[in-house]
Amino acid sequence: MTDSRAEASEDTTAGLFRLRDFRFYISGRFLGTLAMLIQSVAVGWQVYDITESPLALGYVGLAQFLPIVLLTLPAGDIADRVDRRYIVAAAGVLEAAAAGWLIILTLTHTGDVTWFYAALALFGCARAFMAPASRSFVPLLVSAVQLPRAVAVSSSTFQVAVITGPAIGGGLYLLGPVIVYSVCAALFMAVAVAFLMIRTRPPVAPHAPATTAFARVTAGIAYMRRTPIVLGAISLDLFAVLLGGAVALLPIYARDILHVGPEGLGLMRSAPAVGAIVINLLIIWRPIRKRTGHIMFACVALFGVATIVFGLSEHFWLTLGALAVMGASDMVSVNIRSTLIPLATPQQMLGRVTAVEMLFIGASNELGEFESGVTAAWFGTVPAVVIGGLGTLGVVGIWMWLFPDLRKVDKLSDVKPQS
Repeated sequence: MTDSRAEASEDTTAGLFRLRDFRFYISGRFLGTLAMLIQSVAVGWQVYDITESPLALGYVGLAQFLPIVLLTLPAGDIADRVDRRYIVAAAGVLEAAAAGWLIILTLTHTGDVTWFYAALALFGCARAFMAPASRSFVPLLVSAVQLPRAVAVSSSTFQVAVITGPAIGGGLYLLGPVIVYSVCAALFMAVAVAFLMIRTRPPVAPHAPATTAFARVTAGIAYMRRTPIVLGAISLDLFAVLLGGAVALLPIYARDILHVGPEGLGLMRSAPAVGAIVINLLIIWRPIRKRTGHIMFACVALFGVATIVFGLSEHFWLTLGALAVMGASDMVSVNIRSTLIPLATPQQMLGRVTAVEMLFIGASNELGEFESGVTAAWFGTVPAVVIGGLGTLGVVGIWMWLFPDLRKVDKLSDVKPQS
């Protein structure tokens, strides 16, 4: 059997799970996401219960956003020069420490939410180092032929955690936030163990004495700027997520608009993941093979429309449906971007380019939450969400004009790194 036919025979879901290191990677990713979502439900409800302020929910996002902005690019450089397994393990321990801090704050019955923001800032520091190290792992564990399906499987596993995490968080919160944060601390430690069990040693970039630290750290930005497809894909999601960051306002919808309590909040947090995993299973079964760029832009536009419907809804089931459509449409664009960027990036640059992606996309989630909190305080909750959805539609139109190469991408297999 030729090498190409051997690779083709591996391009199945069962083939992926026969890879030991891929199983440990998926396990760690699942447990880390599960813990993060369980914790986010508890923190959001607890902070809003203490303050009854939409702006306080915005600060929950900002507290995590600032360390991500400051540390993600240096973390990407470190991910290309240090064994990524150890980076992820250390970050998992730091996340567990942040959960422990939240336990102490709860047990001491502090009414000063500033200390909650400090604990979340520590959590943001851990995320800044974990993201580029963990997300750049998949291309090292599978072949190029397996990569699109591996990305879809990884995303599905992620979405299962996103579905179950908030629901578990809402249910556990009925037992008290201390129980929630204790479970999260244990899960974060399990993430550290899972990545230490991976045997694949990521390649370390050779030492270049003539290269300054600043040049190394900013190399990912430089590569992105001269690669329009990568720049367009990352920046499209940046502004779409920034303007559509209505998730931060879900506690307000759950308590004051829909009156469904913490259990309803957990279901609302899970609804986008339900839509996402349904679409992802379809992608695993039948990967996107043609008109990739057009599909990506169409799905971001659908995300904007669903955001508007969510903002205007006063019925719980319509709200869940709109959130599910938001998750489904977002997952298509995420899957395309997560496959396109590794294919368009040289391996020795992947940690730094992934860091730029995480800075633009990951941090934009927190900044989007802050933006939603501020606009809700200025204009009201419903107008803030609707304005965000309209802004997303505007971004789609502008980006289709600014990045024609991205719009014209047909087959992902045709995408190659730029020399």
